[in-house]
Parts: sequence; C-alpha cells; structure tokens
Amino acid sequence: MRGGLRTDPGANLPVQLGTDPDPAVGPDPDPGAALGAGPGELALLGLVAATAAGLLAAVTLLVLRTRAHGTDPVSAQPAPAAPNQPAQRRGPTETGTMTHTTGTPDDTCRAEPEHRAPAGLLHRLGRRCARRPWRVLAAWLLVLLAAVAADRAWGGSYEDDFAMPGTSAQTGADLLDAHGSKQVRGTASQIVLHPGDGPLESHRDTVGGALRELGELPEVISVSDPFTAPGAISADGTTGIATIRFTQNPVRFDRSYLDGVDDAVSGLRTEGVQVEYGGPLGQLARPEAAHHLSETIGLVTAVVVLLAGFGSLAAAGFPLLTAVVALLAGISLLGLLAAVFGFGTAAPTLATMMGLGVGIDYALFLITRHRRLLRDTDGTGDPAEAAGRAVATSGRAVVVAAATVALALAGLYASGVGFIGTLGFAAGLTVVVAALAALTLAPALLGIAGHRIDRRRIGTPVDEPTGTADAWHRWAAAVGRRPWQALAVGLLALGVLSVPAASMRLGHVDAGAGPADYTDRRAFDLVSDGFGPGTNGQLTVVVDLDGARARSTADITALADSLRDALARTPGAAAVSVPAATEDQALLIATVTPETGPEDEATSELLHRLADDTLPDALADIGAVGHVTGPTAAQLTFRDVVADRLPLIIAVVVAAAFLLLLVVFRSLLVALKAALLNLLSIGAAYGVVVAVFQWGWGGSLFGVPEPVPVESYVPMMMFAIVFGLSMDYEVFLLSRIRESWLDTKDNHVSVATGLAGTARVITCAALIMTSVFLAFLLSTNVVVKMLALGLGVSVVIDATLVRLLLVPSTMYLLGRANWWLPRWMDRVLPHLDPEGRAATVPGAAADAGRERSTVVGSAERMPADGTEAAGTEAGDTIGTASTASTASTASTVGTAGAGGAASGGRE
Repeated sequence: MRGGLRTDPGANLPVQLGTDPDPAVGPDPDPGAALGAGPGELALLGLVAATAAGLLAAVTLLVLRTRAHGTDPVSAQPAPAAPNQPAQRRGPTETGTMTHTTGTPDDTCRAEPEHRAPAGLLHRLGRRCARRPWRVLAAWLLVLLAAVAADRAWGGSYEDDFAMPGTSAQTGADLLDAHGSKQVRGTASQIVLHPGDGPLESHRDTVGGALRELGELPEVISVSDPFTAPGAISADGTTGIATIRFTQNPVRFDRSYLDGVDDAVSGLRTEGVQVEYGGPLGQLARPEAAHHLSETIGLVTAVVVLLAGFGSLAAAGFPLLTAVVALLAGISLLGLLAAVFGFGTAAPTLATMMGLGVGIDYALFLITRHRRLLRDTDGTGDPAEAAGRAVATSGRAVVVAAATVALALAGLYASGVGFIGTLGFAAGLTVVVAALAALTLAPALLGIAGHRIDRRRIGTPVDEPTGTADAWHRWAAAVGRRPWQALAVGLLALGVLSVPAASMRLGHVDAGAGPADYTDRRAFDLVSDGFGPGTNGQLTVVVDLDGARARSTADITALADSLRDALARTPGAAAVSVPAATEDQALLIATVTPETGPEDEATSELLHRLADDTLPDALADIGAVGHVTGPTAAQLTFRDVVADRLPLIIAVVVAAAFLLLLVVFRSLLVALKAALLNLLSIGAAYGVVVAVFQWGWGGSLFGVPEPVPVESYVPMMMFAIVFGLSMDYEVFLLSRIRESWLDTKDNHVSVATGLAGTARVITCAALIMTSVFLAFLLSTNVVVKMLALGLGVSVVIDATLVRLLLVPSTMYLLGRANWWLPRWMDRVLPHLDPEGRAATVPGAAADAGRERSTVVGSAERMPADGTEAAGTEAGDTIGTASTASTASTASTVGTAGAGGAASGGRE
C-alpha cells in the first residue's frame, strides 16, 4: 500500500485549506514546474531573448534598408512628378529641426541615384504568397496539423507557481522538502468532512475506511486522520479536515483521477456526510467551463463588425480565418512549451485574447489596404502585385506593432518574477504568430480571391468615403475651436475614472471568491465557519537547526517550548501548534493560525511581524535561523515583490513606447504626449478594475458577488499589454495627421483631416478588440475577468477620450511645436519608415533618404497617372482620400481626391 496513514512529528501539523490557485510551497517533483534560477528558467530566458532578438533584428534590418535604399525594384524607373507639389527639406531652427518646403519632388528625386526599395523584402514576400497561394495554404495547414497533433500527444498542463527563489518563504519550503517527513512534502489538498446529522465522531469507522482507500490511490504520499491530527476537528465536532498529499500538483491529473477519489468517499456521502475537496484537488474538481464560449462570442461579434465594416463576405471572412489559424497554431505551440516550462493557468486564456484581438486587426489593416489598391486601378490591377504592395506598406506597420507588443511583454522579465515573465511570453508568442499569418496567409487568401474579393457586397466598407467623415471632421473642428475645454473634459473624465486606483490593494484571489457551486469554494466556507477564517491562511514556521549551538534532545525540547510561547504572544496569532522536530533533528516545524483570513491585511502584518521580530528574537541565543513559509506566506511574498518591482516595469515599458514614437515620428513632444496620455488612460483602466472587483461596484454582474483584492500581477500585465497595443492606433492616427501637416502646413486642418480620415477604421478595429476582450468576462477565472475588463476598458478609453478629445486638443494647442526635434537627437536616432511609402513611390529615393531624417510620416508623391495613392495612412492605410489643395482639404475630408495633376495624386 502506498501513502497510508502514519503518525510522526510531522503528521501532527494541521495544513491550511489550499487557496486558489495553490502556490508552490517547495520545489515540485516535476523539474519544469517551477521557474527558479535553474536550467529551466535559463532555457526559457534564452528562448525569450532569441525571440526578442529576432524581432529586433527584423526591425533593425528594415531600418537599415530604409536608410540605405531607395525605390521598389518593380518600379525602378523614375516616374514623372505630379505638378505643383513642393518637395520638403529639413531646415534648422534655434534649437532643433523643422520641415520646410522648397523645389519640386522631381528635383529632389534626381539628387540621388535610384536604389532598391526599402520594403523590397516585404513586397516580394506578399507578392510571392499571392502568386503561389496554394503552397502557402498547404504549408500553414501542415504546420497547424503538426502543432495540434504534437500538443495533443506531448502537450503539458498549466498551473500557477509563485515560487520566489531567494526569499525566506521559498527557503523554508526548500528546507521542508529536503528534511521533512512525508506529511510535509509534496502538494497538499484537503478533504473537508461535514455531517448534517451531528458530530463527525459518529461516522468514525466510515471515515477511517475512506482514508485508507485514499491512501492507496496513485500519486498519494500520505493522508492525515482528522481524529488524531491536533486541530483537525472543529470545536463543535461537526467539521473535520483530512490532509492528502500528492507527489505532484493534482491540477496536472486527468479528470478521470477524480473517479477514484469519489469512489473512496462514496460511503461517507451515502451516510449523509458532506464531502468537499479543497486546494488543488478542488481546482481539478471544478465544473468544466462552457467549451470556448468566450472565443465564440468574440468571433461572432467580430463577424458582425467586419461585415458592417467591409461590406463583403469574402473580405470579412479573411481576417477571421487568418486570426483563427494563427491562434490555433500559437496555442498549440504554447501547449508544447508547457510540457517543459511552467506557465500559469491564465496563460492560454491571455494568449487567446491577445492572439484573436491582434490577429483580426493585423489582417484587417492589410486586407483593407489591398482592396484600396485594387480600386485605385479601377479593377484592372494585378491582385498579386496589390497584395505585395499591401504587405510592403501595412505589413511593415504590422511588423513594428507586433515587435512593440512582443518586446513590451518580454520586458516583464525585468520584474525578476518567472511566473509573470512566462505569462508575458505566452501572450507575446501568439502575437508573433498572428503577425506571421497576416504577412503570409492573408496575401495568399487575397491571391486566391483575386478581383472577386468585393463580390456579394452587403454594405459600404470602412475604407470607402461616406458622409460620416464629414461628421468626424465637424467634431474635430469643434474641438479645435475650444481646445482648452476639450482638454479639460478629457482630463477630468480620466481623472474621475482613475480615483479608485489610489486605493488599489494587491493580493491573491483565493477559493473564497469562487462560485458557490465550486467544491473548493464550499470547502473554504466550511473551514472558515468551523475553524475560523485564519485556518484558510495558516503560516508554517520552519527553524533551521543547522549551525545551532545546541543540538541535544533536551536543547531542542527547550527551544520548542520557548518558540511556542514566543509565537503565541505575537499579536494576530490565534493559535500555535506544538513545534515538532523532523526525524533527522534538522528542523523544528510549527503552524501559526492567524486571526484573520489569507487576504486580510492583518495576516500580512502578522507574517512580517513573525519574520522580522518574533523569530530573530526567539532564536538569537541558540544561533538558529527561522523562516515563515506555506501557501499564504508564498502568496504574500509574491505580492510584495511584484509591488516593489511594478515601478521598474512601468519605467521600462513607458521608455520603450516613448523611444518608439520618437523614432517613428521624429518629434519630441508627440512622443512625450503619447506616453503621458497612455499613463493617464491606464490609470483610468486601473480605477475601473478597482471599483468593480475591489469595491464591488457591479461585481455581481460579472460573476464576482463579493469584493476581492486586485490580483498582484494584473496591473503589471495590463501595463505591458496596453502600452503595446496602444501603439497601433497611436501610429495610425498621428501618421495621418503628420501627412496632412506636410501637405498643408495648417495645424488645424491637419488635425481635422487626420481624425476624420482614420475615425471609421480605428472605431472598427477598436470595437473588434474590445468585443474580444470583454467576451472573456464570461470566464470562471476571476483573474481572467480582471484582465478582460481592464484591457477592454483601456481600448475603449484609447479610442474615445484619448483619440477624440485629448490627442486633437493637445495638438491644436501645441501648433507647429508638435513636430519639433532637437538637432542632436535627429542625428543619433535611427530612421524608420513604418508605412513603407518608398515601396509604393517610384523615384522617391532621395525623399526617402532625406525627408525621413526629419519625419517618417512625410507625404510621398505618386506618379502623375494616379495609379498609386501615396501618402497613405500609417500601417493600414485605411481611410479616405482628400484633395491636394489646402483650401479644399478642410471641406472635403472623406471624399475621394481628384487624382493626377488636379489633386496632386495624393489622398
């Protein structure tokens, strides 16, 4: 028989009801479960570093090619310049550089020899995928089938591991694993017994038989008897706790394992005894959630938005198909990695949210650009060439956006917390796969569709001009007339939403916050009612006797007595077990039961009081070292470490976002403004999360009937994700404004034009992203609910308050200073062209090399025949065309440009 009942000093230690999820309290037998400073973590860090380095290298290569090359090889011959269009040059100011106009683009273009296009790689990639679509589809199908099959065969499981190497809590857990008996090793769960007809004693024989059967189950190390373990029977005798320890975390077991557990306790249930499972075993026993309900709702909502936005069944279906294929491949790859490395239970859900949201957006931008190019040629253009140009323009923005998100998420490793770093890696992995699918699978689908992509039209697509552009222009003009009032309203709204964030309390969402039909929630409540709330948050005190000056039995006995007295006198301690020595006399182990629950701040204060005052004072004379460990101690330590390192993550992510915008727009104030506005918007999102979950305002609407603390790692994850995602819309809007500024030199007109030209597509993309995020509010995981609400609110805030009020009002007020850049900074910053305009503008070599030294978003010129619309919006080029003249720009936003000489051939 394996793991039967036994009594020894360790068996007399009551073990707390495990919280949800159960953190590591010692090294897991599975070497891949915990990410400490071992080979597993080093390997994963290497994988993260390689991924980040690859993305950075790709972006750097594009940057260098932008600086070194000129035109696209498919259009190597210089094209005639559109008449009456001034070229731009960089001119000095007192302290920096500004853009001026002089000469013609034809003059500028002849200043340098023609070269290959800076976006040649992306252009060729898109064109070849469109011309050989069935090969691309076959390759993706093979990759997808292989990944799914491998995941099913060898994929790992997900579990939350809060191990913090180097902390006192982890050191104590390591000592228990090395020296403790079977009663303190492994992963603990609880069997909570509560008869409804009187004291548990009347069912003693049945209890004994059930415990013996449990001890014979596979993977069981030991089972404690509530009738012999001190403190395991409630004061009224109606509730008992049997602690069962497993060789590994039960969440890894197949659900069929529960059949054996249920069979062992079936006799008790027959006699009317309520039997509930606590800890990781209780997590395994939770009802299975509706299969992919959140994903289905998000996809259905996306279908509706895409149909309304694209007006074509084929065009609406392609972004969805691309995103789903990328998502399945990314999640399967993540499952394979989970077999080797530890990933939290929220990792697949977070990866699904990110992969589905950005996957649809990336493909939407690229497909919209492709359709625009086909319409510019009146349906006579080559679909494969249009796909290549779409990848060269929108695809470059996808590369920049995906790299930004992935690098921001990889920056979570700066926290030094492996658990958080792996969550970021999981989300970043699906973002990278989504970008790869958008760059290869999407153009292949476009090549198959050809000119038929716009058949079966059911409405007006987002990239065709409608009267709504005039409405957006009127809104922008209204903001321009009262910029101070608009700025005040926007800041006031964000300030009000941010107020709750000031009272944010980080913690861990335990089993007590779960639905009432969960067995671990019922076990949690039974223990809290029968033994007091502190029993769910017990602290384990471990005294390392190695190096102690006295090691005799009498000395250890005397130390145990004095230690118990010291622990019992500590304020906040409700009960203390008799310290017991391990078999090798290396450790003294005692259990302290707090007066309060695991999430009460008083429990955290007790932990610090024990570790900082009680133990050092009690052990000073003998020279021993004490540690406080256990699930609650591990959770509280994790929370403290994350809270301490949150400012570092904020600094890293904000700096990365600032530098990216600085390089892209070559404007100090634009980059600074964007970073500050993102800080304000994320603060507002924090406030909403605190109000709903911590304050309980409307929490029942989201399946959280009682207030809970904000999960300690949620703010850090939200910060990295939101800052990465916000770059998409920020680059899109600001690039359109910058383009109009270079055309008109009228700040008010350029802001109005940019806002009106991007309003529909940003709204469409933001609506899709928000619907995907908010659909995950249906998850049963409270942490997933927090992330879903926080990310969804962040996108809404960014697409409304920030885009409609704060960005235009601040840009109206700053005027020409928007585009100022110190000269020394202009010299040292790399030159990046996220729109890839030079790829679509024959003869723009000099302009590509010289103009982008001042600003990337400059308006490129197109051939006089108007076959290519230049100066398109950043990244996705969705939007509307405008006429060339300054006078007509303000009045014709959202209308198609005349083209050719009359309009200057630009949007």
